Amino acid sequence: MNTDINTTIAVADAASATSPSVRHRPVQQQPHPDEHDLRQLQARVAAMESRWKTAPDPNRMNLLVFEGSRDRLLAAFVMATGAASCGVDVSMFFTFWSTAALRKPAPQRPNKSIIEWCFGWMLPKGLRATRLSQLDMCGAGRLLMDREMRNKNIADLETLIQAAADLGVRINVCEMSMKLMGIQREELIDYPDLGFCGVATFAEMTTHANTTLFI
Repeated sequence: MNTDINTTIAVADAASATSPSVRHRPVQQQPHPDEHDLRQLQARVAAMESRWKTAPDPNRMNLLVFEGSRDRLLAAFVMATGAASCGVDVSMFFTFWSTAALRKPAPQRPNKSIIEWCFGWMLPKGLRATRLSQLDMCGAGRLLMDREMRNKNIADLETLIQAAADLGVRINVCEMSMKLMGIQREELIDYPDLGFCGVATFAEMTTHANTTLFI
């Protein structure tokens, strides 16, 4: 009985394999996209590429340094050197009171007006003349902080600036602030990547960086 059933199934399979309806059944083909769909796809790809090119770079960081106090300058250069050591492209923009902190500890250059000379006399002349924003105590706070930093092997401001230069951190100084306070380019510190720009240039820089900090 089982043999007859198996024989019947085998005959049916052979008949279906040789059946004209099965043998000549057309193969369904996937429809090809028309020209309109192809243009839409190309436009979408071009828009994605354009957004990708103008998107902020997560590996770039800007620091706007406004305050010229020693502790805030320390914080700015600690963040700049820390980020640069991790491979981040760092740019610093010094404006207003922080500009005077970049001056050399040297006499003022000639050919200045009375107001410009007063700015140069009242503002700190160099990094060592900067004060603490809190607990300065007529210089006593600075001495205590310097001693603690030496005892605990914490880098001082001069060391951090040299490290920033070695790591390729760029420093840009606000041209408007220099003009307002009568600070000349020759009066600033020697830094390998020191530039000068205005707020429009810095604003453009912020559009290309994923992080911008105000100090």
